[in-house]
Amino acid sequence: MKPTLSLALALGLCICSVRPGQCAEAAQYPKSLPGAEIAQTISMITGVAISPLLGVSAVGAWQYFKAKTPEQKAALPWFARPSFWVPALLIVLACFLKDTLGAATPAVLKKPLDVAEAIENKLSGMLATCAFVPVVAAIFGPAHAQAGSAESACLGSGAINLSWLYNALMVPISMAAFLVVFIASNVINVLILLSPFPPLDAALKAFRLFLLSTVTVTALANPWIGAAWAIALIILAYLIAGWSFRFTVLGAVFVWDFITRRHKRFRPDPVANWMFLGRRTSKVPVRTYGKLIRTEDGRVCFRYRPWLVLPPHEIRLPEARYEVGRGMFYSEIIRVEEADVKTVFILPPRYRTHEHELAEMYGFAGVRPIGLRAVLSWLKSAMGLGRRAKEAAA
Repeated sequence: MKPTLSLALALGLCICSVRPGQCAEAAQYPKSLPGAEIAQTISMITGVAISPLLGVSAVGAWQYFKAKTPEQKAALPWFARPSFWVPALLIVLACFLKDTLGAATPAVLKKPLDVAEAIENKLSGMLATCAFVPVVAAIFGPAHAQAGSAESACLGSGAINLSWLYNALMVPISMAAFLVVFIASNVINVLILLSPFPPLDAALKAFRLFLLSTVTVTALANPWIGAAWAIALIILAYLIAGWSFRFTVLGAVFVWDFITRRHKRFRPDPVANWMFLGRRTSKVPVRTYGKLIRTEDGRVCFRYRPWLVLPPHEIRLPEARYEVGRGMFYSEIIRVEEADVKTVFILPPRYRTHEHELAEMYGFAGVRPIGLRAVLSWLKSAMGLGRRAKEAAA
């Protein structure tokens, strides 16, 4: 199924890239050939999807400086106005400084900034989907319509100007391609949000910037090569769409819990609690969002809906020793097998400070620190600052 849909998407983009025929009269218009413009548009949309705020503001600044006369500047779209792209580029610069100068910043101080950037990325992605992509995808404006009329005249009365059909096809296909690439790119923001190591954050940002640069460089070198590379990225993003979607859902839930400080007013449900699958279990993909349910006969099951809307499925937790791992920013449900500890479920931040309640509800063996909290607990114990050490000293 996936290869067929990928081929259909690529074919749709390629069909939209076929330019209409030209003649001597149509050649008088100074604009570039429609096919070349479509190829450049495919690259532009793909690049903006990788980094929405940077892409939209950069395209806007480029169009602003390209316009020479006051009339041309007055006709520019909203994203090419300095009132948008100047503050947008300042926000991009602030994010860049956060990731470069803040590499040595403790995660506990840097994490709120990562949450803010994740929110900015989602908002700019939504804005670009609704207000940017339709504008740049509908490349056939009045000038092209006039050129199309000239072509029709030279080809005869039977020729039909189908520029409206190009726009009708290109806009929805471009929006779909943008969303697929954006969701895949958004995974980087989610990984930064979950990562406790600032150097890893900088490496992830560098990788995204590298992808963006490949789209830009190939498009500038040759629009057709750039479009081919962009279509390859779109197909790749589609093939990992399920993986990216689960990461996006996880990121959205985590950001909401962080900014609302939901753990302060949240109480775990005695029967069913929302969480993410921490590892592939019974062919169910990792990070699947669902409810952990304790049935009346004492069984613990994970109930979920594929893509959040399809009919529900259920898997049973195998018999083992389970504990709740208390982390610094989020907690987990872990399976303990002698010295081996494996993550089974990832808990949203709302469950912080409620780990003991969860352990009692599901009959787990107990609670233990994990991640940075485990390191801090070890340091306290080694330095004699832990509660047990104080009690022993007394």
